[in-house]
Amino acid sequence: MKPHFHKVPVEPESSFSLRHDIKRDFGSVWHYHPELELHYVVKGEGVRFIGDNIRNFSAGEMVLLGENLPHTWRCNKDYSQDNPDGRVEAMVMHFLPTCFGRDFLNLPEAVGIRALFERAKMGITIRGTAKLRVVNLLKQSLNASGLDRLVLLLSILQVLVDHVSETETITSTFTFTKSNEQEMARLDKIYSYTLSNYKKEISLSEIASVANMSKTSFCRYFKLMTNKTYFEFLTEIRISHVCRGLVENKKPTEVICFECGFNNISNFYRHFKKVTGLTPFEYKNRYLSHPLAATPILAER
Repeated sequence: MKPHFHKVPVEPESSFSLRHDIKRDFGSVWHYHPELELHYVVKGEGVRFIGDNIRNFSAGEMVLLGENLPHTWRCNKDYSQDNPDGRVEAMVMHFLPTCFGRDFLNLPEAVGIRALFERAKMGITIRGTAKLRVVNLLKQSLNASGLDRLVLLLSILQVLVDHVSETETITSTFTFTKSNEQEMARLDKIYSYTLSNYKKEISLSEIASVANMSKTSFCRYFKLMTNKTYFEFLTEIRISHVCRGLVENKKPTEVICFECGFNNISNFYRHFKKVTGLTPFEYKNRYLSHPLAATPILAER
């Protein structure tokens, strides 16, 4: 999908932005910006889209997004405006790759940071000891000022460089075309309708009508914008919600699959294996064996 440019607000006296957000949701606009983004979810869950990757997110997830990597978070209804008491919470840091000066990354001592920034262009999940240390540094940064803020940012980057084994890239090679307002509005309509109705059957005529297009034009348009068919996109959305149900471990797999929009068991197992690379049984065991290691994931592509 063509993402929308987002201008990250930065205080005049600061070289980078750090926020502690507590609000209804994380926003829903598919967007990009030239700043790298370190995003730590304190509270909330749902589905997030980064580049060409669709995954669940939940409390405890930390990601580093490289410059101009499109992304958005869609919160579950429990944390949306439908629930007045629902709130999501996150610590979010934005910084330009040149925030330490244009020549900083050319210093021999900065070779690891340069490699980190390049790798972050595909998005990085951060786990284990690295995540715990970065969370502590983020908390310190919220109350820091002056040089202390820069030192803490450098410390965060050093942790990520030194603990590369506790990080994993998110997307495949990803390119995108920048949006115009009309296309953004149309794609957001398709996007929102799908996330609200994935549990039921959605026909091609139905979704083409949402986009105010003929079926043929819609298929061509969606493939051009997203590099996948609409039904591949719909299947990934459904699988992401199945993954959430599996790790919550409250219902049998067959019940979860029907609740998430699949109406054929054999097709469900085939799609699940294709998208995640695992059977539902393998997926659940892998996650439940390491509950603190990661949020539920979909297969890398």
